[in-house]
Amino acid sequence: PIAILFRYSLNAFVPGQLMVDALTIDNYVKFFTDPFYLQVLWRTVRVAVACTVFCLLFGFPLAYVLARTQSRYKNLLVMAIVLPLFVGNAVRAAGWMVAFGSKGFVNATLMGMGVISQPLEIMYTELAVVIGIIAVNLPFMVLTLQSVIEGIDRNVEEAAFSLGAPPMTMARRVLFPLALPGILAGVILTFILAMNAYATPVLLGGPKFQTMGPLVFSTFAQQNNWPFGGAVSFILMTATLILTVASSLLIRRRYA
Repeated sequence: PIAILFRYSLNAFVPGQLMVDALTIDNYVKFFTDPFYLQVLWRTVRVAVACTVFCLLFGFPLAYVLARTQSRYKNLLVMAIVLPLFVGNAVRAAGWMVAFGSKGFVNATLMGMGVISQPLEIMYTELAVVIGIIAVNLPFMVLTLQSVIEGIDRNVEEAAFSLGAPPMTMARRVLFPLALPGILAGVILTFILAMNAYATPVLLGGPKFQTMGPLVFSTFAQQNNWPFGGAVSFILMTATLILTVASSLLIRRRYA
């Protein structure tokens, strides 16, 4: 399928026809010479990086608590994290649309507390998209990290504390390096999901907030430009692969 996609991207596009067989890089030249498409790519990478970083920052402490807790309510906590995965992305995004609206829960709460006097413009912003994607991807990060942390011997942490290491030092010098496989898996998974997100950017970002996922869909389904759609898809896949490998190497070098 990848080879077919790449071959499609080298064809020519003639309005009114699906595609014309050719061997041309015009579709790639069009993408990389048009500021609009470069801005879409940069926006997608920026959103994906932000979502991945926040998923790691929020997910690691939560995964640690779940992995180390002995409470009989542990299964309920795990279910509370897994439960959103049973709801489709579009349905979850619709819920955020209600919360972020001018008369939604967020604005109503802030105005009721006297924090703001006018509703905030949250819908159709990058902030709304980032929050929506974090909510979608966070369970994947938590569950991935939890399984790895549960496999780390508690005695290692206790030994670090007995030697006088404060909690942050223990986490940075002991826990993070041992949990590195889970960190890498969680980062890769959440980054790929964020780079290829479709429903959340469309519903929370609106028509003016273009990312690569919706751009691929509109190019194929609405413009019927299969060669350029193939080029955009291949560029998205290549960018995701390159950035995933780069982040993995960076994390390995930092905590190895």
